[in-house]
Amino acid sequence: MRVVFMGTPDFAATILEELANHHEVLAVYTRPDAVRGRGKALVASPVKAMAERCGLEVRTPRTLRDAEVQRELRELRPDVICVAAYGALLPKEVLDIPPFGCVNVHASLLPRWRGAAPVERAILAGDRETGVCVMRMEEGLDTGAYCVCRSVEIGELGAVQLTDELSNLGAHALLTALAHLEAGEAEWVEQDESLVTYAHKIEKHELFLDPSEGAVTNARRVQASSKAHAARCGIAGKSVTVLDACAAAREGECADLPSVEPGFVSFFQKRLYLGCTDGLLELFEVQPDGKQPMDARAFAAGLQNVKSGTLEWSRLDG
Repeated sequence: MRVVFMGTPDFAATILEELANHHEVLAVYTRPDAVRGRGKALVASPVKAMAERCGLEVRTPRTLRDAEVQRELRELRPDVICVAAYGALLPKEVLDIPPFGCVNVHASLLPRWRGAAPVERAILAGDRETGVCVMRMEEGLDTGAYCVCRSVEIGELGAVQLTDELSNLGAHALLTALAHLEAGEAEWVEQDESLVTYAHKIEKHELFLDPSEGAVTNARRVQASSKAHAARCGIAGKSVTVLDACAAAREGECADLPSVEPGFVSFFQKRLYLGCTDGLLELFEVQPDGKQPMDARAFAAGLQNVKSGTLEWSRLDG
C-alpha cells in the first residue's frame, strides 16, 4: 500500500522501520527538531533519524491545520495514513484524505489509557497487562474503533523496556491491520465508553520518591521512570536518581528485614532500604548526581554512619 507515516519517538521509529520493509512509504511526518540537553542543540526526533537511514522523505510541519501542508499531503495520494505517537491531533481535513482512512498504533488496551502516557500510567496503576491497539482515527482523542490488539504482561518491565516490547508488537499489529484493510476484511470493535481511562502526560517531578507515601507507590514510580521523567530522591543529603528498586515485604512479615521509620535509611545485611509509610523500599541501582550508575551496596559504602539508623531520605523539591 501507499503509506504516509506520522510519528515522533523511539516507539514510532521501530514501527516505521518495519513498515518501510513491507510497504511503499511516500513520506514521513514528524515533529520539528527540538532543543534538548544542556548544550541546547537542536536534535532530530528518533523517527526523523530512522526515516533518513531508510532513505525516506521527511516533513516536519509545525501544524497539520495549514492549508498548504494539507495540499502537499493530498498530492502524495496515500492509500492510508499510519500514525504512532505523532504528538498532535489530526484535523478532519487530514483524516479525510486517504481512501483507507488513518490508523493509529496506540500503546494500550483501549479503551483503557487513552492519551499521552499510556505505558507509564499502566505501570503506576499496577495493571497486570497492557498492549497495543490499531485503531481507526477520529477527531477525538483515541476514540476510534480498533481492529487488531496485542497484549503483554507487564511484570517487572520498566517503562523503557515495556515501550520497546510494545513497539515491536505494534509494528506487527500494524502490518496485520493493513493486510486486513487492503483485503476488505478488517473487523472493527467499538470502544466501550464506560471503561475509558485517560493517560494524562507525566508531570514534571511526578515520579520523585516520597517517604510520606507507600513502598509500592514509590516502587511503581521507579518502574515507570525514564531519562525524561526520573525517579529521584535525597539520601543522606545526596541527590540521587533511583534506577532499580522494589517494595520489600511489609515490616513484621519477614524476620530478615529491619525495622525502619518512614523517612529513614537502613543498610542491613549489605542491602539498602528506605523507610516508607507502610514498609520498605529496597534499592538495587542508583545514580548520584554527577556520577555513573552504581549498585546500591557501592553507594551505601560511601555514606558515613550508614549503619547507625540515623540517616534520612527525603523528596526533592526539584
